[in-house]
Amino acid sequence: MIKSWFSLFLKSNCPLCDRSADEYICHYCQQQLNNCRFQNPCQFWSGDLPLFVWGIYSGKLKMAIAALKYNNSPQLGELMGYWLGEAWLNAPGRDRPKKLIVIPIPLHQKRLQQRGFNQAELIAKSFCRLTGHSLQVKGLERIRDTQPMFGLNSLVERENNLSKAFILGKDLQKRRPKEPVLLIDDIYTTGTTVREAANLLRSQKIPVLGVGAIAIAEGRRENSGYP
Repeated sequence: MIKSWFSLFLKSNCPLCDRSADEYICHYCQQQLNNCRFQNPCQFWSGDLPLFVWGIYSGKLKMAIAALKYNNSPQLGELMGYWLGEAWLNAPGRDRPKKLIVIPIPLHQKRLQQRGFNQAELIAKSFCRLTGHSLQVKGLERIRDTQPMFGLNSLVERENNLSKAFILGKDLQKRRPKEPVLLIDDIYTTGTTVREAANLLRSQKIPVLGVGAIAIAEGRRENSGYP
């Protein structure tokens, strides 16, 4: 199945190293990406806002996410969604419901126009295509053009930056789902962004199961609230 998925993105050169590649990503880079993958993506699946994460934000995975966001490589987002979905389906001992509403963390309209796509949305679409879960692209709307979180050091700065950044999108304004929501983002850094989104949903009586992400930042485990 993996080969049939990769065949959708046949390309002469790997977007991460420019080597000639039979598949979208060359064999060398695939090996390097696998070195970033967690053997147990459920290791942070606990607490008030459980986190399901594919790998560590370093090395080749960090390069791949940067290429996705800044080198106009949206196919990488679709591929990452497949990786996340495959890990979700194969993870053992999951106490997760069969029916979910998947909502990607939105970009502000200004940044969306600059980039041309929302990387979290690409990941979520591919994740849902593989898992069969329902996708609500417009579940949330970002109404404030917030600063990048990596430039903010203190918890107060991060919280103020995201305060009232989201509102319910058109999908949820029309209908409040009974199924729990899984939020999807590309990188889990401090958790401030996804917690702000989760708090909004819960304030509207919408249950939130947790968060799915491609990567968690190095050095953030101690600050994430996970064991």
